[in-house]
Amino acid sequence: MPGRRTKVKHMDKLSQRLREDAANINVEVSTELDERLQASLQGVTPERPRDDITSPRPRSMWWASSLTGIAAVTVVIVLVNLNQPEPPPAATTAQTVPTFTPTLIARPAVMTAPLQKELEDLEADIKKAEEAVRKDIGLDL
Repeated sequence: MPGRRTKVKHMDKLSQRLREDAANINVEVSTELDERLQASLQGVTPERPRDDITSPRPRSMWWASSLTGIAAVTVVIVLVNLNQPEPPPAATTAQTVPTFTPTLIARPAVMTAPLQKELEDLEADIKKAEEAVRKDIGLDL
């Protein structure tokens, strides 16, 4: 595989170039920065597991919070229901309510020639499908 060898050769060249560039870097660290870095490194300690893990809350706390929630919901429901306006009194039979019945005038749709042809073709297709189904299930009369 000539392509793989070329990639490896380029990677080797890149690696060598990076090493050379790193060797050419000259940095002087001030004593103040060095002291700050040392203090920072020494100040970091690994976290130890805690021995004083708190126990779960007693059941009484669970019951208290549940009952408080139920009480709060009950208060909200009562307040919402109290602030509702009174419904209007029901209509008595002595009062007559006028009724409105719209007048419906049905007219046949007027189709243009292409739509009429499409409708006739669809009806013919439906009739053919119906005959095919009847023949398939044995109801051919």
